[in-house]
Order: sequence, then structure tokens, then C-alpha cells
Amino acid sequence: MDANKPPALHPAIAPLSYLLGTWRGQGEGGYPTINSFLYGEELHFSHSGKPVIAYTQKTWKLNSGEPMHAESGYWRPKPDGTIEVVIAQSTGLAEVLKGTYNAEKNEIKLQSELVGNASKVRETSRVFKFLNGELSYVVQMATNLTSLQPHLKAVLKKL
Repeated sequence: MDANKPPALHPAIAPLSYLLGTWRGQGEGGYPTINSFLYGEELHFSHSGKPVIAYTQKTWKLNSGEPMHAESGYWRPKPDGTIEVVIAQSTGLAEVLKGTYNAEKNEIKLQSELVGNASKVRETSRVFKFLNGELSYVVQMATNLTSLQPHLKAVLKKL
């Protein structure tokens, strides 16, 4: 195997191949229990030839470049249009999400099945959309004090 040659794309991840690569942009966050904020963000999606996409994410303060949040995990799309995602966050929180992807609309909808090691977060959802060369997302969150509502949103461009 040639270490410099990228592995062949597994058929299971082909419908989401538009994700592969590095994305960078800006986002904004807020919640009823915190002040609103802006951030810079970079996402990276890669594959090894297996039916899984590796995922990493990092954010930083726009004014100082100081690191804010990071997470990593794996996305496992299935041929029937369902997807399973596991994410470990730098805060210690872990998410297991399930959902669907629509290859024609380039849309991924995820809903938490499990949020582990979280003292306050009960539930999360994430929706990703790829349109006009941009990847956007909205993250919603529910806590012990609030119902599911918007927390983060961003628009990213591929590097």
C-alpha cells in the first residue's frame, strides 16, 4: 500500500464525500443561561477506506485566537440513509447521535440518543447543510433547566 496515495472511497461514505476535507469559518453561540458570543471554527473530515468518516472540530475566540472548544469522533453512514455519530468533547461530555442524511439535499439531521458525563446537558440535536459550496450547521441543546433550543450556528467554507 502506497502511504502517499489516498485510500479508495468506501461506497458507504460516498454520499457524504462532499464533507471530506477541512472547513473553516465563523459561528455564533448563545443560550438563555449564557451571554451570546462569536467564534472561529475549523472542522476536518477524513476517511481511511473503511465505512466511517473521522471528524475533528476546534473553535477559538475571534479577537485573541485563544482556544475555546474541541471535539472529535466518528460518523458512520448506512446505505439506507441513516447515520450514527459518536463525539467526545474537550469538556468531557460524550454524545451518541443517530439520524438521517439526504444525499440529494446534502442535509444531515442528528438527534442525541445518549449524552454522557454531562451534569446539565440532557439532549442535543445537530443539522448540517451543504449549499452553494458552504457547510452550515445549527446545534440545539436541552439542559436540566431548558427545553431543546438553538445554541450554536456557523457557516464554513472548504479550504
